[in-house]
Amino acid sequence: MRIAVIHGPNLRLLGKREPEVYGTATLADIDADLQKIGETLGTEIESFQSNSEGEILDYIEEASTRVDGFLVNPGGLTHTSVSFRDGLVGVELPFVEIHLSNTTARERFRRHSFLAPVAVGVVLGFGSESYLLGLRGLVTHIANR
Repeated sequence: MRIAVIHGPNLRLLGKREPEVYGTATLADIDADLQKIGETLGTEIESFQSNSEGEILDYIEEASTRVDGFLVNPGGLTHTSVSFRDGLVGVELPFVEIHLSNTTARERFRRHSFLAPVAVGVVLGFGSESYLLGLRGLVTHIANR
């Protein structure tokens, strides 16, 4: 099994950007943890980060030919991007939406997700552990299809 992890805009700044909200783990830390968990699950992990919506959409289409699903932290695109939603739906692969913070407990505009209604699951509020929980859930979902 192979899973693509998509880190959306500003996630390259993890560890520095608002650590009281997003924690101190860096993107490299999260990717390393995902690789370790992936090995225990017998799952290959590939990771992609971009601040550009267009690059993310191109990656989804390109990666869809070699992966079984997506683990997605869309960042600010969660609340604004119908294109991100449509790109994921269009490739017809399961995905889990994850967030480091509990977006439902934050500012009102962060409470809406264009992705959640079409995701197989959503994990939020557990810091970097959200990625690991999301990966376990996605792998289980795919294995049980």
